[in-house]
Amino acid sequence: MRIFHIDDQQVREVEGGLAMLAGHSSPVAQTGYLWIAATREAFAAQLATVQQVLEAQCGQHLVDLHVADLLNDQLPSHCDYTSQYDLLAFRRLAAREPVAAAPAPERRGGLPVLRRIDTRPVGFVLFERLLLSVHPDGGKIRDGYAARLLGPGGIDPRAKVARLPTGPADLMLRILNRIVDAYLDLRRDLTRQLDHWQAELVDPRSRFKDWSLLLAARQSLAHLSEICEDQQAAMQDWLDALETLPVPQAPAELRRHELLLVRARDLLEHIARVLHHVQRLEANAETAVQMHFSVQSHRANDIMRTLTVITAVFLPLNLIAGVCGMNFEFIPLVHKTDGFWLAMAAMAGIAAVLVAYFWRKRYLERSR
Repeated sequence: MRIFHIDDQQVREVEGGLAMLAGHSSPVAQTGYLWIAATREAFAAQLATVQQVLEAQCGQHLVDLHVADLLNDQLPSHCDYTSQYDLLAFRRLAAREPVAAAPAPERRGGLPVLRRIDTRPVGFVLFERLLLSVHPDGGKIRDGYAARLLGPGGIDPRAKVARLPTGPADLMLRILNRIVDAYLDLRRDLTRQLDHWQAELVDPRSRFKDWSLLLAARQSLAHLSEICEDQQAAMQDWLDALETLPVPQAPAELRRHELLLVRARDLLEHIARVLHHVQRLEANAETAVQMHFSVQSHRANDIMRTLTVITAVFLPLNLIAGVCGMNFEFIPLVHKTDGFWLAMAAMAGIAAVLVAYFWRKRYLERSR
């Protein structure tokens, strides 16, 4: 669990953590605000201390139902609020951290990248001067943004003061923006995987066998689409609640409020882009399956057309052979020395005429 104190001039990590904050009965942050960033495991282990700190710093502890929401690892994205704080649960779309183990042999076509997407939720509790964020175990997003705020490799020191989050809500929106943009790193792998399957499905010479993987991918894409829709609904609910607040009269507070609205609307636009991309991948997978069956049906039609033409060519030849094979005593050409060759020439001529006719009608032409 990491605690940061942020004001208009600097960001510093609070030494002593919760133990130090729990020892103060009055708010520590006289200027600026606090960011308490905890993993879900640490939040569950130190819940009583967290409640004590919130009571001391903000004057109210978390409702039991909201605590259960923050501890739920499968909670969908949603927004809730009380008179003292807002609760926002946001499911992320990020690459799952690799497990240190020997890689399993992959099947033909490779395992879908969708299986490596981490969709666990991140919980935010927004007070007036404090932000509590509960992250999945590992806290990759928390540590990444904390390094951006603290380290020289993060925000440019010359522009650091101007780009610091102006409040807990601004900080929450910036973290959410990083969560949403993390999906952009996965788009190339997702598109490459779907393009590979599309090429195999459309190729008539390919024998596609990864139907179980394709079905799992379509189900995963539908699940991701639902997650994005929940993200959009949760953010829209929070934005609607923000827009209902009284507009500040002071110029500085008014500008801060307007910038917060702009950042929230920009985040909604990013979520809409992610949702559009996921839906497009889902549509591409469905289209590839339909094209596969269309190609197979067209190929079967080509085969049946060729067999029909061959049957039509040999039908008059069988008729001639059948007539010549009748057990009558007097049949033309039977007793002639060149009768066999005359019959063969007639059959070859009829076959050539039929083949030329069918070729002219393009019955024997194979589509590419």
